[in-house]
Amino acid sequence: MTANGRRGEFTGRHMLAIMLAFFGVVIAVNLTMAVMASRSWTGMVVDNSYVASQAFNTRLAERRAQKALGWTAELKVADGVLSWRLLDAEGALLHPEGAVARFRHPARDAADFDVTLLAQADGWLTGAIAADDGAWTLEIEAVINPAIRGNERSIGAQTVPLSRYRDIRRVVLRGGALDRAETAERPARDGK
Repeated sequence: MTANGRRGEFTGRHMLAIMLAFFGVVIAVNLTMAVMASRSWTGMVVDNSYVASQAFNTRLAERRAQKALGWTAELKVADGVLSWRLLDAEGALLHPEGAVARFRHPARDAADFDVTLLAQADGWLTGAIAADDGAWTLEIEAVINPAIRGNERSIGAQTVPLSRYRDIRRVVLRGGALDRAETAERPARDGK
């Protein structure tokens, strides 16, 4: 018993301790989550959605025209070196004037980087990469010489040569080598 004769009674001090402990845990969890969120993906997909929406139909038309050419791109990643080449519809090697590979991490913008690909004598364009293991979105944009026959695309009634070739893939890297790659093409909803 205590001096005043009350034993085990719930007092205001007990309530104060419970409230401080409860809100202390809530605040600690909120701060932890805020720090984790600020160190990860920002959630921003494009800088300006209005501008991106204006270019959407143009990029979609370019992608359809590019697919109609029947060109194929080959990709290899081994020992920290990315190798890429472009073949026409008959399988003949095309020689882009230059290319840039853009690695985009799906969750960390700070990990994104670009690599300039340089032409080699065997027709491959190569560049050294230092990417972490894991999933990446890889966009390779090659500059195509407008003089190449058969690379025209139609815009309205006018036919113009295709000046860029974009190869977009989802890749998984392991130990500086390509573990898996798939094209980022999505089937059209109407089956076309």
